[in-house]
Amino acid sequence: MNAPDTMRLDKWLWCARFYKTRSLATEEIGKGRVTVNGQPAKAARDLRCGDTVALRQGAIARTVIVRGLSGARGPAPVAQQLYEETADSIAAREKAAEQRRLAPEPAAALQEGRPTKRDRRNIDRAQNWGDRWSASIDE
Repeated sequence: MNAPDTMRLDKWLWCARFYKTRSLATEEIGKGRVTVNGQPAKAARDLRCGDTVALRQGAIARTVIVRGLSGARGPAPVAQQLYEETADSIAAREKAAEQRRLAPEPAAALQEGRPTKRDRRNIDRAQNWGDRWSASIDE
């Protein structure tokens, strides 16, 4: 089976395993999160080997060069042979991952707000400390 010369953009993104379903790929293309050779693209755009595709997967931006076309979605190792990520894209992803790793824990910044279950128990204990019932004979 010979590989095709051109392929739809949405189908290639699905075959290369950037998106889980073809409809998800089409949706992301429609939102303008995918460009081909620096220009906004439509889902039916024909893709050729050598084209540069810039896409976003959530917060992660990637730029890849199309190295192959496949008529079917295959296993991940085969899908990774369909593209080559640019050095700038790899460096940007690693820098973003490092920044996320070094970022402070969001929950640690919360000083006010609703008390947690533990806080609630401590508040109840403090309020009811003097009101405890005692079964002593003195009373």
